[in-house]
Amino acid sequence: MHIVIMGCGRVGAALAQTLEQRGHTVAIIDRDPTAFRRLGSAFGGRRVEGVGFDRDTLREAGIEEAGAFAAVSSGDNSNIIAARVAREMFGVENVAARIYDPRRAEVYQRLGIPTVATVRWTADQMLRRLLPSGAEPLWLDPTGGVQLAEVQASAAWVGHRISRLQQETGTRVAFITRLGEAMLPTSETVIQEGDLVHVMMRCDQVGDVEAAFSRGPEGEHR
Repeated sequence: MHIVIMGCGRVGAALAQTLEQRGHTVAIIDRDPTAFRRLGSAFGGRRVEGVGFDRDTLREAGIEEAGAFAAVSSGDNSNIIAARVAREMFGVENVAARIYDPRRAEVYQRLGIPTVATVRWTADQMLRRLLPSGAEPLWLDPTGGVQLAEVQASAAWVGHRISRLQQETGTRVAFITRLGEAMLPTSETVIQEGDLVHVMMRCDQVGDVEAAFSRGPEGEHR
């Protein structure tokens, strides 16, 4: 797939190099020609000097053949404008924009523009490391109704099937991390000591879910 990236900062350069290593063709746009130094001499993609939401610049980068577009410059407004131009004028299906302001990110997400809220993501990552026993969301849907979270299960759940855990907590187990490896469980999978359980749940369920994970199966409270 051909992919166009706007912004050759640290994120844009790393993204371009990774995509090229995975076999995709890449064009990266930046108004500062010195920014392309971050790509290194091994990068074989196109380096396009210009404004990332300018239609002629985008055409030079191959936007008309692109299957994806990423806007990762340092400006929220530029990223959103570029993402909209790529999607609405050139029909690129896979579009994403980096946004620093989390309030803006939520608005644009509801408008159908996939965003990565840099500040919110970083804060969430820190919270998960500072408060490891909580249910800090790993993913939150744009409406704020459903979330994916890692929830701490008490030792009382060890030896019980995933099906029972789901039934009693009202959640859906998305995956389990066991001994450092992610796995997709079945209803017959048995919870083992040390498992990290990642569940989908409604946001208004969080308190009840945490309580159910903490107390263990009904009738077997410790």
